[in-house]
Amino acid sequence: MKILVLNCGSSSLKYKLLEMQTNDILAQGQADRIGLTGAMFSHDIRGRQEATDETPLPDHSAAVHALLAVLADKKRGILKDATEIGGVGHRVVHGGENFQTSVIVDPAIRGQLEATKQLAPLHNVPNLMGIDVCTRLMPGVPQVAVFDTAFHQTMPAYAFTYAIPYHFYTEDHIRRYGFHGISHRYVAFRTAEILRENIENLKIITCHLGAGSSLCAVSGGKSLDTSMGFTPLSGLVMGTRCGDIDPALISFLVENKHFSLAEVMEMLNRQSGVFGISGISPDFRDLEKASGLGNERAGLALNTYAYSVARGVGSLIPAAGGLDVLAFTAGVGEHSPPMRRRICAFLSWLGVTLDEGQNTGGDGERVISRPESKVQVLVVPTDEEKMIAQETKAVLQKQ
Repeated sequence: MKILVLNCGSSSLKYKLLEMQTNDILAQGQADRIGLTGAMFSHDIRGRQEATDETPLPDHSAAVHALLAVLADKKRGILKDATEIGGVGHRVVHGGENFQTSVIVDPAIRGQLEATKQLAPLHNVPNLMGIDVCTRLMPGVPQVAVFDTAFHQTMPAYAFTYAIPYHFYTEDHIRRYGFHGISHRYVAFRTAEILRENIENLKIITCHLGAGSSLCAVSGGKSLDTSMGFTPLSGLVMGTRCGDIDPALISFLVENKHFSLAEVMEMLNRQSGVFGISGISPDFRDLEKASGLGNERAGLALNTYAYSVARGVGSLIPAAGGLDVLAFTAGVGEHSPPMRRRICAFLSWLGVTLDEGQNTGGDGERVISRPESKVQVLVVPTDEEKMIAQETKAVLQKQ
């Protein structure tokens, strides 16, 4: 069975085509600047030369149409036609409380998904657009929604409830949802496989660290708490996002600095985090370089981020009931030895001891803690597309 995985952003589309019998990636690529001038579509198709096309992509329909045309192209494609695709798995950021597992999208489900737009307008609108486009262009091919929030639906009520008047939960579904669930689930289960342990016996905190960052406490294979909340703005310090702040700061800025509410939210989402502290960049590589040259604000941004992660890990230990394993993933988690070192230094009280050779000199999946470390520390590259493909296959096989 061949599964196409799509991740639609507001002006982008990422894809992977996988052969599920062998777990081979047959093709992958990305369209950028959809609806804008200078749109680009890159393709890496197995057995063919990697190519980048500059082509007009006025909307997501045009992007999906271009994708299907390339996959079935006689010279550089890999399919006879779209009917070879057994199903399409779509990443949907927010499923609310209605969706605790992945589902085939039929008209009734599509109607329910419409209500989730208000919970994550920046993410769910393009996610659902991708589903609609594929439904129209690929009649008869099942479309499966895989939710970033679903893995966190096992959180107990005391972990997801906000301490505000309860009717806001019952009437408006305001609660902590958590995100990056597809990644957290993949990394937790892959961690157990690497260690050759039954995940039911492990207490794991997964650290998805990148431009957007979050933590997840996994015990018995279930998410019991996570750092993000009602939106992906809360929790850890991030690249441009503020993470947890005193909510009274918003009214202070509106009343005393004469910001509009929209301006405050723009600042908290796009001008804060390590970018806001450093004034340089949200890219951790830029900050490491600047800090090495003596820029104090860059160093402060890095240490603030590391402390935020370490403090978050400490706060999730009660949810997990202890801590056996710390697993780093995503852009920063996988590729920044200095940041892993900083975070683990703040966690030395737990008996965390890094093997610097593995931390700085290794690559890919590996244990980076010393044998005597009381908590095992791993680097586990995430593979959200593989997780989405597996979820899609599982849903289709239940039909």
